[in-house]
Amino acid sequence: MLFNSYTFLFAFLPLTLAGFWLFARTANARAAMLWLLAMSLVFYGWWNPVYLILLIGSVVANFQLGTVLANAARAGMANRGVLYVGIGLNLGLIGWFKYLGFFAGIADAVAGTGFGPIQVALPLAISFFTFQQIAYLVDCHKGIAGEGDFFKYALFVTFFPQLIAGPIVHHAEVMGQYERAFSKKLSSVNAAIGLTLIAAGLFKKVVIADHLAAYATPVFADADAGAVVGFARAWSGTLSYTLQIYFDFSGYSDMAVGLARLFGVRLPVNFFSPYRSVSIIDFWRRWHMTLSRFLRDYLYVPLGGSRNGPPRRYVNLMITMLLGGLWHGAGWTFVVWGGLHGVFLIVNHGWRRVCGALGWRGSGTAYRLAGWALTFAAVTLAWVFFRADTFSGALAMLRGMAGINDILPSLGWWDGAVLADRPVGRRAWRWIAVALLIAIALPNIYQLMRRYHPALGVPGKRYTILGGMQPAWRMTAPWAVTSALLALAAFLMLTQVSEFLYFRF
Repeated sequence: MLFNSYTFLFAFLPLTLAGFWLFARTANARAAMLWLLAMSLVFYGWWNPVYLILLIGSVVANFQLGTVLANAARAGMANRGVLYVGIGLNLGLIGWFKYLGFFAGIADAVAGTGFGPIQVALPLAISFFTFQQIAYLVDCHKGIAGEGDFFKYALFVTFFPQLIAGPIVHHAEVMGQYERAFSKKLSSVNAAIGLTLIAAGLFKKVVIADHLAAYATPVFADADAGAVVGFARAWSGTLSYTLQIYFDFSGYSDMAVGLARLFGVRLPVNFFSPYRSVSIIDFWRRWHMTLSRFLRDYLYVPLGGSRNGPPRRYVNLMITMLLGGLWHGAGWTFVVWGGLHGVFLIVNHGWRRVCGALGWRGSGTAYRLAGWALTFAAVTLAWVFFRADTFSGALAMLRGMAGINDILPSLGWWDGAVLADRPVGRRAWRWIAVALLIAIALPNIYQLMRRYHPALGVPGKRYTILGGMQPAWRMTAPWAVTSALLALAAFLMLTQVSEFLYFRF
């Protein structure tokens, strides 16, 4: 069920809140928990009820494995065999549904068997709920997690605000919150905060991201189909997608945090103005923050992290980013996207090492603006491979962005034919300009609502570019009217429901 649908907003969510409020009001914490669990399963099964079998089976198996690991940890035993079995089962589940066709295609190409492509339907959210349970098993093995109540554990995995596209949460972050939320009545403060976040997220998705998609999708479709794309159109398509995915994922993240807050639960912040980043390192501290945390804690650090010198550190960074790219999709374009970010991170760390050795300390507005421009350009370039359906399409977009198809021939720098391109609409560039201004200049929703601590782990002042005073959200009529207008604008635009981009991963 999509957050940006009338069914969810005007049927599922009110019904879920009403039942939760009824049980919480009567101080029946157990019933409130079971109601929320049942509605989360309805939310997941709405698309295809068959996949509930897969989700529930995964929850049951990981609960049993986690119980064994937690008991062993309490007894002072290191039961690594069970941990490896658990991780292997979870990765095998993802591998079968998400990567079987990809690796079978590679084997077919190498061996020349001629079997052709293998198509396996991808269950919704499988990457997210399996990663969350892998983290749980590792934490049980370390003795820092363990849940004796199956239904509480099931809710931890399936809680509908974060089930489909994150954030990826740790057991310790939310279980205590669930206990408190189940025993309390619904709060007007939580309702105001939650509804404001939902309105902001819905506006980002429906009004901004979906409009930008109309300018990005045709350009990439033409490139994938083999058409020649001109300079201006290539850049308008790439920048439109760069901002589309920004507001799409930012909108989803805001709605997830807001929905959880309605029930008195604060989820970890997962998206914090990444296009303000002044380095690639900074970017990955703001984009899909809980996935970055997972890859760091459960892949990069176990590989050795930075403990064995710079060369090994760079190898570990590249492995982590390649696998992070593959996590997003079973295709070579995603691998290249991850590899590009691996290269960017290696260059960034290497630059910091050189500056440290020479005693250089970059500071000042000009230095930060240069860092921002270089980072934004690198991220935009990499998005071409992330968005394109084919390698040839990505290369066609890059040729267009380089001016090879129209600008360079007119200057005599290239021997290729000058091909006419469809005119670029001014409306696309206006949307790009406004969206970019919002992304890099305005405070994000967590900065606006900082007085009320809307989410866990909200970064501090170090995440501002130029500093300066920021407005603060309060529970007042003007802010309520602003939220209502954002929601109304989104409702009026809900003529055609589109899924969030991260639902595909």
